[in-house]
Amino acid sequence: MTQPVRPRDADQSSALGRAQDHLKQLVFGGNDGIVTTFAIVAGFAGAGAEGVVEIGALAVLVFGLANLFADAVSMGLGEFLSMRSQNDLYAQRHAAQMARIRRDPAAETALMAGLLQTRGLPERQAVETAQLLAAHPPLMADLTLSWGYGMQAPEDADPALNGVMTFISFVVFGVVPLSPYFVMEPVAATFYTSVAMTLLALMALGVLRWVATRDGLRRALVETVAVGSICALVAFGVGWLVGG
Repeated sequence: MTQPVRPRDADQSSALGRAQDHLKQLVFGGNDGIVTTFAIVAGFAGAGAEGVVEIGALAVLVFGLANLFADAVSMGLGEFLSMRSQNDLYAQRHAAQMARIRRDPAAETALMAGLLQTRGLPERQAVETAQLLAAHPPLMADLTLSWGYGMQAPEDADPALNGVMTFISFVVFGVVPLSPYFVMEPVAATFYTSVAMTLLALMALGVLRWVATRDGLRRALVETVAVGSICALVAFGVGWLVGG
């Protein structure tokens, strides 16, 4: 027998869901930050590599930090504007759907019954369920937008908070490939240290992605590291071709 969800359990589930949503922002923002700044490091390494990598640390830091913060602001604002636009669009579509339900409830109930049948309910049960949903227009509007148009309700997502989380994650993880150049001389070992730290940061992001999605730890690690490595190799190759 299914046990009812107690308020405390619902609160914990909701809190976990919100944490996972923010964790996704950390993963995506962090991945972009790492790839962006390591591309700068790898590009300079490729341009200055002829058997031994010798990079001007100041040049790497200046270009890396400038690119890091510019892209972090762009990513944060982009996330904010994207979510804000999605929320506004959903609100407009939801209001329009509510107006259609009020104007012609029979037609919208029939539409819902059809959608329920496409989801696997027999015709009779679909009609009965649609009639029950017709007594709750906001819920029926949500389901119609989701099943009929592929639009998901924004829930309690805060565009500004998600933008800030993306910015912070981008900066925190993006500074990792640059960090050896703050404390070490610009020699080959510095670049190799940056490579090692970047791989560790990508692995950490893979673990965070697994925590957020539960999509398989090995897959999350391999895909995250592989994407970052491909981008790094491309940047290194371009730097080598241009500077070599």
